[in-house]
Amino acid sequence: MKITYYGHSCFAIEAAGKHILFDPFISGNELAKNIKIDEIKADYIFVSHGHFDHILDVTSIANRTGATIVASWELYNYFSNQGIKNVLPINPGGKADFDFGTVKAVVAQHSSSFTDGTYAGMASGFVFKTDHSNFYYSGDTALTLDMTLIPKWANLDFAVFPIGDMLTMGVEDAIEAAQFVQVNKVIGVHYDTFGFIKIDQHEAIQEFKKAGITLQLPLIGQSIEI
Repeated sequence: MKITYYGHSCFAIEAAGKHILFDPFISGNELAKNIKIDEIKADYIFVSHGHFDHILDVTSIANRTGATIVASWELYNYFSNQGIKNVLPINPGGKADFDFGTVKAVVAQHSSSFTDGTYAGMASGFVFKTDHSNFYYSGDTALTLDMTLIPKWANLDFAVFPIGDMLTMGVEDAIEAAQFVQVNKVIGVHYDTFGFIKIDQHEAIQEFKKAGITLQLPLIGQSIEI
């Protein structure tokens, strides 16, 4: 499966010929200044929660590409009120079939609000079953025992976890999360963008390695196969 990293928690996956984009925050990210946002393809945009560093570029990309936005009920209303017609609501516990596979929304232990402070619904993660690969994007979250339920629904090939600490899991908890969901391949996101989530990347990779888990930290703009 091909994965392209666009910085912070934004990445894209190609599955069954479809381009699936997650939490686009590019135009406001100085580290992603070389990414040409108008060239990003998207058939679907999955949004984990309402914080600015996960929704900043959703509307512009959806309007340009015609992508379907998939997010919680409150975000469904938010984007629908902006005139976007292709929006699908899915709350934690729900699942939906798509032309690339099946997706189940799961709990993420995290706050969620818009920039004006208003409530943006429950934070979510997403578990994907596709013909090529099964994976879990946790969204911004703390470590939670709810993760132990995920292998009951899907045998995962890899997971995408935040590792920057302070606002989400750090490296130690992300390692335990990988063990909870029974994966030995992790892609790290939500680190280095802001001063308080900077990490030692080499040290993080080594800590995962000690636990028998491969941590991949793609460069911004880099595509990898996993």
